Amino acid sequence: MDDARQWTLVATSAAHARDRADHPAIICQDRRIDYAQLHRMSNRAAHSLRSAGIGHGARVAWLGRESEYYYTIVLACAKVGAVLVPVNWRLTAREADHILRDSGAQLLFFDGEFDPVVAPVQPTLPALRNLVRIDRGDEVGGGLHAWWADAPDTDPDTAVDPEDAVVQIYTSGTTGLPKGAVVPHRSFFTFPAAMRAAGVDWVDWLPEDINLISLPGLGTAGTAWFWQGFNAGLTNVVMRAFVAQEAVRLIRTLGVTTTFAAPAMLRMMLDEREASPEAFASMRKVAYGGEPISTNLLTRCLEVFRCEFVQIYGSTETASVPVCLPPADHRPGSPLLRSAGRVCPGNELRILDGEGRELPAGEIGQICIRTPSRMLGYWNRPEATARTLRDGWLYMGDNGYLDEDGYLYVCDRIDDTIIVAGQNIYPAEIEKELAEHPAVAESAVVGLGDARWGEAVHACVAFRPDRRATPRELMLFLRGRIADYKIPTAYHVMPALPRNPAGKILRRVVRERLESARTVPDTDTAGHRSATTTEAMEGTSR
Repeated sequence: MDDARQWTLVATSAAHARDRADHPAIICQDRRIDYAQLHRMSNRAAHSLRSAGIGHGARVAWLGRESEYYYTIVLACAKVGAVLVPVNWRLTAREADHILRDSGAQLLFFDGEFDPVVAPVQPTLPALRNLVRIDRGDEVGGGLHAWWADAPDTDPDTAVDPEDAVVQIYTSGTTGLPKGAVVPHRSFFTFPAAMRAAGVDWVDWLPEDINLISLPGLGTAGTAWFWQGFNAGLTNVVMRAFVAQEAVRLIRTLGVTTTFAAPAMLRMMLDEREASPEAFASMRKVAYGGEPISTNLLTRCLEVFRCEFVQIYGSTETASVPVCLPPADHRPGSPLLRSAGRVCPGNELRILDGEGRELPAGEIGQICIRTPSRMLGYWNRPEATARTLRDGWLYMGDNGYLDEDGYLYVCDRIDDTIIVAGQNIYPAEIEKELAEHPAVAESAVVGLGDARWGEAVHACVAFRPDRRATPRELMLFLRGRIADYKIPTAYHVMPALPRNPAGKILRRVVRERLESARTVPDTDTAGHRSATTTEAMEGTSR
């Protein structure tokens, strides 16, 4: 559907109900929903939303696990001009309260298991007039079927435009309170249309594909991956929550052909007993992103999955894929594996200094992207929108540089940059090298205040089961891989690193824990400082 006037989920739903009526749209657990059923269910839900007073521009929230019903409600909102606000079910009541309050949601769909989150916040939210329980006992979706039971399944007559908002995705909140990025219908159409127009298939969705939704549809990556697959008319396989063993089983038994996953998810799948080239024989393409991938992990993926791999770089604000490393560049040992890739067709990319001047190849600055899929803006945050979105360009929160061939190398989040004696140090660069150590499962590098140098580089590491390394061993491993001034001055061991509900490591929380530990140190038998927030805090390594 390359007619931009038809770039709406509403038009696509109607077209698939007509042209692909019996084709499975969603598989979830043992339930299969075809495109005709999905269209009728979302029509009933749309009419029920209208009866509840939900109209154009109203915000509707969802607090529940993944299922076909989540996507049904997104479509229902689209069909009445409302905007769906997903609330990640891993959030605390306080975090959920922020999203519900900030969005002004008038209706909330929720799974019964999250009543302890809903009950304390609902009375304090004057805009939240309606609550609809998704489930009925153990029956997934039973409450929804009862809610729309008397509604007609005819198409609502709402006029919908590609520029109309359809979902409001809250940023991961790695540097502060999450902001609601308002995403229009067009965001789910521009990228595949541009790829087709350019005649390239770096990332593609085919009608015959079976697409595993590994990342939750409650975030931009997962929801964009689902809706672009939906627009292609393929079959999306939805898990209630990601479980590596179940993902491997679904790939093997259903013949999954494509998926998009975070590197940590790929590692967990490869660690499963059933993981083998035979189990993944149906796969044709795996996309990954959300965090850096180590060379060792990528080599394992290429050896076991034996299909094409593509890296994606984007953000909540881009709402789609502005940069990717194509499959042809995924060659073991290639230096390009350290890059995020090239700008995709239909997008533009530049690197700017602090004065807004474009920088030449090799110089580090702020990554800026112009993409047709970009968000409309942040909900009720005009100043934040103006800082991020300028003259059609998205000012990303990342530092990076372009090489002579136009490949983008992402250094780090701007807010995470460490400055030691005037030298900029980018944590992700150090973390990528630490990930190559056989004992290190994951790491987070942060800067802590230092009286002499301004900041000092500290590394928090979580080890693999039954593997350990001393600070000296880690220091010697890094020596020669990165400049000496970048090597951490201290190493801290944690059983696991803190992550947000989207799975991203929270350096901010790591930094806060280490700063807090500084104020209450004691001394262990080796003379090193220890802290209650870490399993062990070990002294300087050089």
